[in-house]
Amino acid sequence: MITFILKRLGSGLVVLLAVSLLVYSLLYVSSGSIARNILGDTATPEQVALKNTELGLDQPFFVRYFDWLGSAVRGDLGTSWFPSEPVGNALATRIPVTMTMVFAAMILIAIIATLIGVAAAVKRGWVDRVVQIGAIIGDSIPGFVIGIILVFFLAIQLGLFPATSTIAPGVGVDAWVLSLTLPVIALLINGVTGGAQQIRSAVIKQLERDYVRTLRSRGITEREVLFKHVLRSAAPAGLTVLSLQLIGMLGGVVIIESIFALPGMGPLAVTATAQSDQPVVMGVVMYTVVVVIVVNLVVDLLNGWLNPKVRAS
Repeated sequence: MITFILKRLGSGLVVLLAVSLLVYSLLYVSSGSIARNILGDTATPEQVALKNTELGLDQPFFVRYFDWLGSAVRGDLGTSWFPSEPVGNALATRIPVTMTMVFAAMILIAIIATLIGVAAAVKRGWVDRVVQIGAIIGDSIPGFVIGIILVFFLAIQLGLFPATSTIAPGVGVDAWVLSLTLPVIALLINGVTGGAQQIRSAVIKQLERDYVRTLRSRGITEREVLFKHVLRSAAPAGLTVLSLQLIGMLGGVVIIESIFALPGMGPLAVTATAQSDQPVVMGVVMYTVVVVIVVNLVVDLLNGWLNPKVRAS
């Protein structure tokens, strides 16, 4: 198991390094005159040159990259070029909002999709048809459209929830719950039907295996066959689908957070990209890649625990 974990961590570090180099290269090529953007059009050429030297923009590419990489390894992601705020502080205030929303939605999706998927696989009939139709509808409607509908009816028309976020430093739990309920519902509706469809397919595939018929012939109850054997065997496929949904949400929340005016990672990433704020963009990218690596590692560990053949491979 230790070797299994070390291999996954090693591959994750390689991915992290490769992504950092690629993104830094793209920012380097497309950055333009950062110093001029910071100082404004009225700045003199001497002031622009001085700002370039201050930010290290006059250095060759690899010098700049390895300076950033060395600082990042020590936990220093630099300082934003525009508000002059440490990138670590900017991320620290926004990560909790985004991750609370994403993980709350994923937990609910995992529970509801599993229940619906298993019911569709076992009952078949109209339940199965409803799940399949729901999967098509859920995949065809973007999450931001669902978010707009929820805002219009539940926030503006009925006034049950705030139309925009009230999350701010020092607010209570009630503000977090009220502000995140509609975004979580939007992500939930968009993700649960697709997850249920995949879990349904995985359970049906296991129910058709020979070992299920053998267990039934030995007099083992249907409940025990389903929950002790079938679900365990179908779990790796379900975990993989849910992990892909979570990773997809990290990109999709950009629009969701903008709709509900949530102070999360989405608005920060959009603003930093528009301003070519390289330290912030790199910080957001590294945070996202780390989350993806951790999610994949956890899924691999769970799959290895459920199926020892995964560890052997």
